[in-house]
Amino acid sequence: MTKVMTGATMSLDGYIADASHGGFEYLFQWYDNGDVETPTANPDMTMRTSAASAEHLRELNERTGALVVGRRLFDMTNGWGGRHPMDVPVVVVTHSVPEGWEREGDSFVFVTDGIESAIDRAKALAGDKQVGVNGGSIATQVIEAGLLDEVHVDLVPVLLGDGIPLFSGLKIAPVQLAGPTKVVQGNGVTHLAYQVRKAA
Repeated sequence: MTKVMTGATMSLDGYIADASHGGFEYLFQWYDNGDVETPTANPDMTMRTSAASAEHLRELNERTGALVVGRRLFDMTNGWGGRHPMDVPVVVVTHSVPEGWEREGDSFVFVTDGIESAIDRAKALAGDKQVGVNGGSIATQVIEAGLLDEVHVDLVPVLLGDGIPLFSGLKIAPVQLAGPTKVVQGNGVTHLAYQVRKAA
């Protein structure tokens, strides 16, 4: 069975702020505060992290077979220049296919009929690997649909005071998590993993 996990880099006060909120740059300083290089599919995005974070990123990349993201993130990143840095297929949940893009290609698949269809498509693309889901409204939709297995958090020691919560507007709260099932202490970040406890 293909697991579905969400991951986000967040502040101690629970925000995964985007570029429109102040303090965004503080969340990702750990991408460039160490000595170990972690290359990505984009040669301009090589990370330099602590050894512990580099190993964490390597393991994450090895077990991830596809991603599910929202249209907002896709637009914000300009489609990552045509290929996601993790070099896996990306399923984009959207109301309409962006102009100039095919509905389905090697890098991106655009799903217009809901989160369940997007997860099904991503699982097919991932094969025996895991499906990663970005935080925010997509993660909220996935957990509300009962499709989320794990929550991964890169916790950064900063208080932003504002931004986008990881599970904004969650209608089925409280949702209990088991763990942490993994704790990795990096430089300026703690990598945490939890399992979602399914409702009986």
